[in-house]
Amino acid sequence: MNNFIHDDFLLETGVARDLYHRCVADLPIIDYHCHLPVEQIATNHQFRSITEVWLDGDHYKWRAMRANGVDERYCTGDASDWEKFEAWARTVPATLRNPLYHWTHCELKKPFGITELLNERSARSIFERCNEQLRDPNFTTLGLLRQFNVAVVATTDDPADTLDHHQALARRPDPDTRVVPTWRPDAALAVEDVNAWNAWVDRLEAAAGASIATFDEFMDALERRHAAFHEAGCRASDHGLEQIYADPVSDAEAAKIFARLRSRKPAEDAHGFKSTLLHLFALMDHGRGWVQQFHLGALRNTSSRMRRTLGADSGLDSIGDFEQARPLARFLDRLDSTNQLAKTILYNNNPADNEVFATMIGNFQDGSVPGKMQQGAAWWFLDQKDGMEAQIRALSNMGLFARFVGMVTDSRSFLSYSRHEYFRRLVCNLLGNDVRDGLAPDDREALARLAEDVSFFNAREYLGLELGRLGADVQRAA
Repeated sequence: MNNFIHDDFLLETGVARDLYHRCVADLPIIDYHCHLPVEQIATNHQFRSITEVWLDGDHYKWRAMRANGVDERYCTGDASDWEKFEAWARTVPATLRNPLYHWTHCELKKPFGITELLNERSARSIFERCNEQLRDPNFTTLGLLRQFNVAVVATTDDPADTLDHHQALARRPDPDTRVVPTWRPDAALAVEDVNAWNAWVDRLEAAAGASIATFDEFMDALERRHAAFHEAGCRASDHGLEQIYADPVSDAEAAKIFARLRSRKPAEDAHGFKSTLLHLFALMDHGRGWVQQFHLGALRNTSSRMRRTLGADSGLDSIGDFEQARPLARFLDRLDSTNQLAKTILYNNNPADNEVFATMIGNFQDGSVPGKMQQGAAWWFLDQKDGMEAQIRALSNMGLFARFVGMVTDSRSFLSYSRHEYFRRLVCNLLGNDVRDGLAPDDREALARLAEDVSFFNAREYLGLELGRLGADVQRAA
């Protein structure tokens, strides 16, 4: 059998193959949103096995394994690395037509150079070959980032985090890959569990080096941490919400709500308090010239039984059908009306909202920055061939795809950088198909510029992140 993941995988036309191989295949990666553990990067962690780097923490694979009748012991339980890998290998053939089938074999080919299909028969050989390579220095966390040509990684970090690991990484002379934090203040909004919220505020006190007894002191501590993040190279915030909170209370009411929460009493208007905080966070971002990101629409932790056993982020989430347009418009309009709307990326998790988000960003473009308002890359359940193409179609029809800032991994796995290659192949293939179908001219200079921009150059200009040596002096092929 011919290699499944071959050099021209997903590239159906000569134009697509030319654009991919000549123009974008070798461009560095700007991963401006991910969940890689910064401690593992700072310590240049060496993985004990392919199971650790590939299966530990991967709720996509856990969901597929459960659906295939695999016992939880082999997903999140105490089975050995080999037993878990074998259970995954037995599941892989059943993932045909699921994006996991493509991702699995893309990640085996790069970085491991394995083109054999993974199944129960090939499992032992592939397990041993991967483990052998993982002992090589090129397969540590920093080695993998270098192999994937990652110029910058923006991790996702809580305001109460010390940033010690980021500071250690920043002290490296002339690094190949720059690593910077991203401000993720979701814990500030998680007021439903007042005990957990107060424990987080206590952590924030320690990080900010200031007492927090009032709402003003709370906001002052957050401002201090925002400044510290900026000093550490942060240039973006991120928020993971079901929908935007857009009904703020007055400052006086926010102070009363804060006092109740700090005394471990439930908030009487949690929605209003969250709305106030979200607006103030947006003002901070605008004040420092950051990009604000909003991941909207996930219905999380739906199985109470499994949540009690496994905790959050265990693959118990789905697409949510929340109202998005009206609160989002109110939130953005309030900022825009005072000229304090930062550059904004909106990610949706419901395919029914593609056109909603694509049209919403057009309402608040102001000519100050090309592509100031962005419809973010296809996210979570939409991060697959159909979802990526649908997001590109919606953005192309309703806005300017040429200004799109491109792909992110949004992953906890150091092997997920093949998703950038997958995205670039899809972009080149769509452009090639447009030429073939007479929908676009065969203008290679214009086509190459578009492919290069959405693969690398737009993100470089838009985010303003300092790149590592792998991204220095990159020139266009066109």
